[in-house]
Amino acid sequence: MLAPKKTKYRKSHKGRRLKRDFSTTKTKIAFGTFGLKAQSAKWITSRQIESARRTITHELKRKGKVWIRIFPDKPVTSKSAEVPMGGGKGAVDHYVAVVRSGMILFEISGVTEEQAREAMRLASYKLPVKCKFIVK
Repeated sequence: MLAPKKTKYRKSHKGRRLKRDFSTTKTKIAFGTFGLKAQSAKWITSRQIESARRTITHELKRKGKVWIRIFPDKPVTSKSAEVPMGGGKGAVDHYVAVVRSGMILFEISGVTEEQAREAMRLASYKLPVKCKFIVK
């Protein structure tokens, strides 16, 4: 799974829900020819990213090139079940990528549009956000 090698702080705050949930960065295709764009805002876990990546790679039969434009760098903590209140914040459980609508999640090049469209369609089922296939 994807996770940062080193972080300045081990744990972080959840953050607030913003009224402006659309992205101002990573909104254009930069590397590939085809892309998968998020249509809603959500946290995407490293497991979900890896699952979508494996689906794309499997569908393309390892042809072409795949870029992952998001990285899970936000730690999410959890305390074990039935632990009483108090005792501090829980240990880091997993990492998430904060995704806003309009962000490019994956890019592909070196394959036909039909192959890319099908691979992205299957990958979008693995993600918790509504996605849209786009062409450069």
